[in-house]
Amino acid sequence: MIQNMYRILIDLTNGRVTSGILKRFARSKASRLLVPSFARVYRLNEHEMDKPVKEYPTLHELFIRKLKEGSRVTDPGAASITSPVDAVIEEIGVISPENEIEVKGKVYSTREMLGNDQALLKYNGGPYAIFYLSPSHYHRIHSPVSGKITGQWTLGKKSYPVNRLGLKYGKNPLSKNYRTITEVQHGGGHLAIIKVGAMFVNSIEPVHKGDFLTKGQEMAYFTFGSTVVLLFEKGSVKLDPSLKTPVEIKVGEKIGIVADSL
Repeated sequence: MIQNMYRILIDLTNGRVTSGILKRFARSKASRLLVPSFARVYRLNEHEMDKPVKEYPTLHELFIRKLKEGSRVTDPGAASITSPVDAVIEEIGVISPENEIEVKGKVYSTREMLGNDQALLKYNGGPYAIFYLSPSHYHRIHSPVSGKITGQWTLGKKSYPVNRLGLKYGKNPLSKNYRTITEVQHGGGHLAIIKVGAMFVNSIEPVHKGDFLTKGQEMAYFTFGSTVVLLFEKGSVKLDPSLKTPVEIKVGEKIGIVADSL
């Protein structure tokens, strides 16, 4: 009953018209009135922002804010793998032989998540990590490795919330929401970086150019809180066993190491 009511409510409020209205408002000058209260309610760290709160002209500009130089430091280890976002790591695990991962007690199909059987084969049996960004987090996404982009594609249309309620009651948001996938070949193997859109806004904007990413380089940004899923090729990396979920992490902090370097 709760699950059905939750889904009906989200379906009613996550349509094209509603989402469009909210998106336009967030980009309008009128939304500036909400900037100070948003920053206060979500306890944004004003000291690390690239400019004072009062100088953001819209909510959209506050959502996609940049940080002062030096606010985040990328782990310098040549073989390290780093967090792509400021987030809470909700789950770390291993993709099952049935191409499934478990998040908050719910099973997701990596076949459906990737929508690409050729890519799917690389990740069966490999580790995965789920990063949830709340509205309070820095919304820009940075590459966790250095490597060559071997593929990029977009899937899905609507977006259910990806917070704890969304993961529990939503229609498999990690594998059905609007999402963009970037596949990267790095020193140890392949990595799929899945950027999952959030409710209402559904906006993932790429910023990098070319077909090569450097670890720590900005790739894209979310317009609102969302989720990043990392899928690693089997045997390619070893994630840090000391990471006990859920755990807060910041861009550039080490989450593992390339297996060949061990």
